[in-house]
Amino acid sequence: MSTFHAVVWMDHQEAHVVMFDREHVEAQRIQSRSHHKHQGKAGDTAAFFAEVAQALTGTHEVLVTGPGSARDEFCDWYAAHPKSTVAIIVDSIASDHPSDAQLVAMAKQYFKKFDAMAIDPSQA
Repeated sequence: MSTFHAVVWMDHQEAHVVMFDREHVEAQRIQSRSHHKHQGKAGDTAAFFAEVAQALTGTHEVLVTGPGSARDEFCDWYAAHPKSTVAIIVDSIASDHPSDAQLVAMAKQYFKKFDAMAIDPSQA
């Protein structure tokens, strides 16, 4: 699915990738292959992050969220690797464990503000 926005909720065990536009929402869950809580091997983490990045193919702006350090580790990993997707990570914010519907509502509110700030005032 090619959409403009996506939100990724992640911890070290799984990622919820939700891509959306005005009429459509598509959700995907990606499980980490690491069996070690918060201490996954570098190869396990890299493979997990690569799967998440691959799921974002066709998305232009991504909000990353989650309760711990996995979201920031993913952002750092993403910045250090050649982009296999065109997505741009616009922010990383802390959040608890929302449902997918709550995640989409939070992201829509975020992107509404983000897009409003990105508008060139001279073009308005």
